[in-house]
Amino acid sequence: MFRLCLYQRYLMRETSAAIFLVLAAFLALFSFFDLINELRNVGKGSYQLGHAIVFVALSLPGLIYELIPIAALIGTLYALSTLARHSEITVLRASGLATRDMLMTLFRVAGLLALLTFLVGEGLVPFSERLGHEIRANALSRVIAQQGFETGVWVKDGHSFINIREATPDGKLKNVRIYKFDDQNALDSVTDVREGIFQPPDHWQLKGVVKTIIDGDTSRVERSETAEWQSAVNPDLLAVLMVAPERMSLFGLVNYTRHLSDNKQQTERYEIAIWKKLVYPLAALVMVALALPFGYSHDRVGGVSMRIFAGVMLGILFYALNGLFSNLGIINAWPPFASATLPSAMFLLAAIGMLWWVERR
Repeated sequence: MFRLCLYQRYLMRETSAAIFLVLAAFLALFSFFDLINELRNVGKGSYQLGHAIVFVALSLPGLIYELIPIAALIGTLYALSTLARHSEITVLRASGLATRDMLMTLFRVAGLLALLTFLVGEGLVPFSERLGHEIRANALSRVIAQQGFETGVWVKDGHSFINIREATPDGKLKNVRIYKFDDQNALDSVTDVREGIFQPPDHWQLKGVVKTIIDGDTSRVERSETAEWQSAVNPDLLAVLMVAPERMSLFGLVNYTRHLSDNKQQTERYEIAIWKKLVYPLAALVMVALALPFGYSHDRVGGVSMRIFAGVMLGILFYALNGLFSNLGIINAWPPFASATLPSAMFLLAAIGMLWWVERR
């Protein structure tokens, strides 16, 4: 048992080292491409090279979150292929390390990676993504509304529809129009606001207010320099527009989904993102299971390179399928759970089939 424990530690050490080496290489590569892409904005407004470097650095947690499962697949493939090339897998199996024991050993590594993925996705990514986009938007003098329609951002709050032409990351609104409807869905009033500043915890201080009140076939206009506006809309809610759903925290996703549901708006995209946040960290376990059968091959020439290439292709396929099934789920109104789990389920079935084939050889 002691010797088996030493084998497990050796296998875990080799696999972990290969995974983190692959992850570091991917981070360097993708960060370089992101920096090259950001250089196009240097010189616009007050956006300088330092802003670009900070933005890319703050994007690193998001890259880590996305790349850990792919790095787990390629790193495990590399480690096992190297061990197989040196006949170490054969020695380990001859020493009593069964396929199940080897898989459980790899699952220990994958479990730590799954925990790391979850912690990074919940603790670092939402904060770093939002901060990075705020720094970028402020330096470029851009507004959140640029990510909405040409007419600005539209938000529903109870019986009101709110059109925001400009919303800056520091909690200021400009050129706002509020359409308020009564219980019979008849237009009750239209309010134009020059500027709004959020006052915690739940209201806005409005400036330059022009309110048109509709009463049957007549209407009247009320003007005021300042006014208060109670609304569920707040800077945190608007900040959702700056961060992709997959990069938000579970708490933020659940809150925003509840807001959309309360206002009878479509929630499929955010429900899929919630399930992906729960399922995606477990993809590391699927990846190491998929890599294990490759370790039983005894090719000594050219084997490692071919397996690394296969791992890259499988990683790209997994990444593409994740995005594809999310979009197909929204378009075809598939159950959010199915849309989020189908790619991982397909790869898990492939891993089970390959392990079964290896055991029968």
